[in-house]
Amino acid sequence: MTAKTRLYVDQPLAIGNRVSLTREQAHYLFGVMRLSTGGAVSLFNGKDGEWRGDIIEAGKRGGTLECSHQTKPLQMPPDLWLCFAPIKKTRTDFIVEKATEMGAAKICPIQTDFTNSERIKQERLQAHAVEAAEQCGGTFVPEVTALQKLNAMLDRWPEERSVMFCDETRLGAASSLARAARGPWAILIGPEGGFSPTERARLQDHPKAHVVSLGPRILRADTAAVAALTLWQAALGDWAP
Repeated sequence: MTAKTRLYVDQPLAIGNRVSLTREQAHYLFGVMRLSTGGAVSLFNGKDGEWRGDIIEAGKRGGTLECSHQTKPLQMPPDLWLCFAPIKKTRTDFIVEKATEMGAAKICPIQTDFTNSERIKQERLQAHAVEAAEQCGGTFVPEVTALQKLNAMLDRWPEERSVMFCDETRLGAASSLARAARGPWAILIGPEGGFSPTERARLQDHPKAHVVSLGPRILRADTAAVAALTLWQAALGDWAP
């Protein structure tokens, strides 16, 4: 039987392995969730699938769980990056959470010519990805990379990776995803001010770019991220038939 409470841990999981809890994890399990010795937690680390962890020690400052059996194998998402320009704090948090839930393998904040935010708190955003994976039942946690400039990222772009370029100026344009092939992909979402003419020209000329419209209305950046992930997953991802 799978335990209802799920917890991400940065320790190897296998039959008989014991997992030591941090003070914060112990507070969550024993103080907030009111679990105790004899109870169970579903554990995952992004590598070994999901495991039942039986609580053998419970305290205010720590605790110990023992892995009894695997409850779910590792489920890898499609090889998909979500590249987006950071916006206001809570809306950036939303993008990271939804990208995790919707199956992005890597989340890449980018700085464009019109990006409003010049810095991110990478550790905090990674924690949001972990929390989202705990809540949605996933066994994989996407990496949230450091903020990088769009031009620098394009200079190092992998030759095999296609990019879905969401261009707000192409209102009503037909999506080219129906003719696209599966494989490594990235979705690129611009800032609230849109891409600059120079950035748009470079992206339109990119040999692996597929220009996509997200409809006749201009979407907020966080809405656009969810819409783009939905389109890609339905056409080429693990939602597709």
